[in-house]
Amino acid sequence: MKREFYGTQCQQAGFFFAGIYAILIKSNQWAGGTSVEDYRTIRGTATGEYEEKKSRFIAQLSFADSEEKAVAFLEQVRAANRTARHNVYAYRLREGNRERYSDDGEPAKTAGTPALEVLQHSGLTDLIVVVTRYFGGVLLGTGGLVRAYTTATARALEAAEVVTVRSVVELEVTVDYSLYERAALLIQAAGAKLADPQFTDRVTLRWQMPEGTEPPLLEQLRELTRGGAQVSVSQPFYAPF
Repeated sequence: MKREFYGTQCQQAGFFFAGIYAILIKSNQWAGGTSVEDYRTIRGTATGEYEEKKSRFIAQLSFADSEEKAVAFLEQVRAANRTARHNVYAYRLREGNRERYSDDGEPAKTAGTPALEVLQHSGLTDLIVVVTRYFGGVLLGTGGLVRAYTTATARALEAAEVVTVRSVVELEVTVDYSLYERAALLIQAAGAKLADPQFTDRVTLRWQMPEGTEPPLLEQLRELTRGGAQVSVSQPFYAPF
């Protein structure tokens, strides 16, 4: 259900905005009534490389909020690197606090384990790393393998955009051109993420902000428009912010 604010009045409507930055759309509660806390993950993908004794280790990192998405990314990397000797992986998921890894033919605990440990130490979740090794003809030994898989994964993390996912709402208001700049300044000053405005005979502004922080801004917009602002507020959903 969508909430609409007409000056000081609140009415219900039957739809809500999907959220232009959303990577998760969930209710405020998980089964059992436990609220979902903010967490850190990455946006999109990132890559890091390491080379030792002519062996190349290419770490590819991706956001994945389910086992299905993690496996799909793994298969994508495998398909693109069919001639590689190994495609080692590790992933962490919030769902069920699940962690998995594979050494993919490397000696036990020299590949998947160090990659997973790097992810654990980062404090990030809902992500997978696949480290592809192109063998250079020289054995690296246990220490060399641990160093290589650790370094490649760490470099991918360094290249990644880290985001905090939290409960947000998306809001929309349409104002006259004479009020556009002042309304936009109020929204930005409130710490919101403002999308590109839509210009027709009037100006439509759409933005996201953390759930529960919107009431002061709603009051400011009401005052700016002398009670005429019709601000639509979505139900909360989870998105990077």
